[in-house]
Amino acid sequence: MDIDKWLSALLQFFVLFPAAASCYLPAKNQMRYSIAKTAVLCSCVLLPYCFAAATFHVLLDINLNAILFPALVPFFFLYRRTVDTDLPRSLAIYVGVCAIETFPAQFAFSFDSYLHPASGAAEFSTQAALFHLVLSMLLLASFAYPACKKFTNVIDSPVPTPRIWYSTVALSSIFLIFNILAIPKAYATLHTGRMYWLFPVFEAFAMATLASIYVLFYQSTVAMLDHVKLKERSQLLEMQAHQYLILQAYMHQTARLRHDFRHSVRLLSSLAEKGDLDSIRMHLSEYEIQTRQYTPISYCTNAALNALFGYYHELAASAQIRIEWRIQLAEPLSISELDMAALFGNLMENAIAACQTVPQKSRYFCLTAEVRYGNMLYIVSTNSFDGKVRKAKDGYRSTKHSGNGIGLASITTIAEKYGGSVQVSNNHTEFFLDVVMKLE
Repeated sequence: MDIDKWLSALLQFFVLFPAAASCYLPAKNQMRYSIAKTAVLCSCVLLPYCFAAATFHVLLDINLNAILFPALVPFFFLYRRTVDTDLPRSLAIYVGVCAIETFPAQFAFSFDSYLHPASGAAEFSTQAALFHLVLSMLLLASFAYPACKKFTNVIDSPVPTPRIWYSTVALSSIFLIFNILAIPKAYATLHTGRMYWLFPVFEAFAMATLASIYVLFYQSTVAMLDHVKLKERSQLLEMQAHQYLILQAYMHQTARLRHDFRHSVRLLSSLAEKGDLDSIRMHLSEYEIQTRQYTPISYCTNAALNALFGYYHELAASAQIRIEWRIQLAEPLSISELDMAALFGNLMENAIAACQTVPQKSRYFCLTAEVRYGNMLYIVSTNSFDGKVRKAKDGYRSTKHSGNGIGLASITTIAEKYGGSVQVSNNHTEFFLDVVMKLE
């Protein structure tokens, strides 16, 4: 067996190691296993493959690329098994790395043609294979920082549509296929006319173009994510404004009743002077009926939130919904009053609306809010509903319109703002929502 040829092939297959590392850098927060375990797993697959492929290449005289390119498909599925990213993201990373890794090979061909101009076929020498491996490792080193600090944020963030990722796959594939087709069949080709210096210059330009495309993709995606965040913030502010208006209307109603009570006192005083007990009883009975729906129920010491709970309590009572609420909030509030009002307001509004989709005898709404472990607020909500939901990969959708559920999105945004999370689930008759938040 030709040892030099085998060693050259082995060094070329060793390029798979920096390529594999490049695939994991932008997905470092999405790895299913630890870095050490992933490295061992990849080594156990790649090392035997490299030695076996180099041996087959020499003994059977099989073209090196004919061995390498078909193996990229099972390698991709191995990559998919070790990361938690979806198919569009993982495919974009994988194809992008494959496209970038073809450029060191093209530069190595130029280098080898310089060392061995008389060589009949374009087949790497040991020096060129080592040069190829070193270039790939330098490329990995230069790619490491932007991949870990910049592209990781894009991979971790929810990009609105997978078509964006598939578009990068298409662009990367164009460069990948072009470089495969541009592999010289003989070094004599590179020494024809000006091709010797045009080839590396053109490859450098193509590599810079592909890198620029990736930078533009990153910038456009970041801008899109910022737009999504601004939109979510705008929706949250709309929800807060809505809850504020509800509070304001409820407080105005109770203020009017308190103001009108002065006239009732005067009337009762006049009737008492006349000894008209029947009229007094009639007036008190009418006043009790009128004020019953505005009788304040004390859920917490915060006036605004207590008014909000009172409003939705009366709304639930008017809809014949059985309610069982146990509210224990920290005093004083360590979370923004507007955020708390928006969270509870959206939660109660959604629950009451859902209860109204079932017959009156089946309507119930249970709500518990309590502080545990000194600084954690736990909110558990259970309500009846008709069992009809619209789900997508990113969560529940609104059943009132064709878009996402703004109420649930607002609740989630507020919970995450305070280092918490939201869990939503349902069965055929009940809807469950659990919120945990860290008190500041």
